[in-house]
Amino acid sequence: MTRPEQIITCARAWIGTPYHHQAATRGAGADCLGLVRGVWREVYGAEPEATPAYSMDWSEPQGEERLWAAALRHLAPRKGAAMPGDVILFRMRAGSVAKHLGIVTSSAPNARFVHAYARHGVVESPLSAPWARRIVAAFEFP
Repeated sequence: MTRPEQIITCARAWIGTPYHHQAATRGAGADCLGLVRGVWREVYGAEPEATPAYSMDWSEPQGEERLWAAALRHLAPRKGAAMPGDVILFRMRAGSVAKHLGIVTSSAPNARFVHAYARHGVVESPLSAPWARRIVAAFEFP
């Protein structure tokens, strides 16, 4: 199994995990960062750094791209379109900080991604136009 296939298989194993802010435990609770952290642990072992407490606004009042900066520390920026197995980073509103993550599971024309969000938990969703236009960066796992 290739690394991207391993990442996708692992991400899909998290589907059905309830949403819980700051959690990263498959089957018990995760938010979008917790999903990526959990996949990292299952594929690579220990997380590369301790995750500090964070609010749901992801430093929006300060205008700091903390999530983006953390991704740059540990993942490789993707040149071009996101590929299956990549982490994608979303800006949910123009002018706000990027604060949502997902893992691409298939590419166009039927692009999909696994992510976690409030009231839905970890799900696999179509990477539809409303989602795709919010992507601001894509990263490869190392």
